[in-house]
Amino acid sequence: MVKAIRLSFGETLAELGTEIPEIVVLDADLSKSTQSQLFAKKFPERFFEMGIQETNMVGVGAGLALSGKIPFICSFAVFLTGRYETIRMSVAYNKANVKIVGTHGGLGIGEDGNSQMGLEDLSLMRSLPNMKVLQPADDRETVQAVRYMASHDGPMYIRLTRQKVEDVHNENYQFEFGKADQLKPGTDITLIATGGTVFYTLEAAHKLEAEGIRARVINIHTLKPFDAEAIVSAARETGGLVTVEDHNVVGGLGSATAEALCENYPAPLRRIGLQDTFGESGSSRALYAKYGLDTEGIYRQVKQFIREKEIVSTGQI
Repeated sequence: MVKAIRLSFGETLAELGTEIPEIVVLDADLSKSTQSQLFAKKFPERFFEMGIQETNMVGVGAGLALSGKIPFICSFAVFLTGRYETIRMSVAYNKANVKIVGTHGGLGIGEDGNSQMGLEDLSLMRSLPNMKVLQPADDRETVQAVRYMASHDGPMYIRLTRQKVEDVHNENYQFEFGKADQLKPGTDITLIATGGTVFYTLEAAHKLEAEGIRARVINIHTLKPFDAEAIVSAARETGGLVTVEDHNVVGGLGSATAEALCENYPAPLRRIGLQDTFGESGSSRALYAKYGLDTEGIYRQVKQFIREKEIVSTGQI
């Protein structure tokens, strides 16, 4: 199934509203885009339209949390995490039970362009004490991740796509908070992806396998806390890692992986993502192709990395 996981979020939130009366939802004039409108239609008395004022929304959300409610505050990732200083003091510092929902993350939002693209949000949220950070890859994972958010006591951030994404999990999938999710076994190299890039990474791995390269694929749905143990184990068993993310390589999945390796087991690493640049306007498909985040781009960069790694391992440079 192909589905925008912001819609998966909205549908699940509306279901949770029936099950958990303490849930309230706040949005910053984007409820049709974030899909919080589904909750609003079902529970209008528990939905608060805050207008274009994310800073105020963060503060109100923190107050509601400290009063015993479970607020989900929703906006585009770039607008919401841009209120970093307010999130830092009102939510993270107070350990307020606020669920921060950033939609339209990454290049995948397409034609709206750089001003709407959350490309630094994971870095910002990962840096905050007490904050947990999620980025699901498909519909099933989103449904279970949102349900986990509602049950978890403490600040959490979830990053969602605008574009539709392909399923990478079957009906037996079970979300485990803080645990890496292996999608494909392999012994030659490990590909690690998160969010909208997971499907393309899996496709690239199958293309590599057709050439005799057995690539392990790991989906990271929890960026914080980060499953360093699984990453180090993969490095020991396959010898090299490649990370793939629709985010700046600084502070996101690539950085989290590098941190795990440098503190536990040095291994060759290639980070695929945005390299110290802003985004631009274009279709989701065209932007993924330009920045090497589609199947062909990931495949090409992994092949190059393998060639370089073989040169290093044989002492030729």
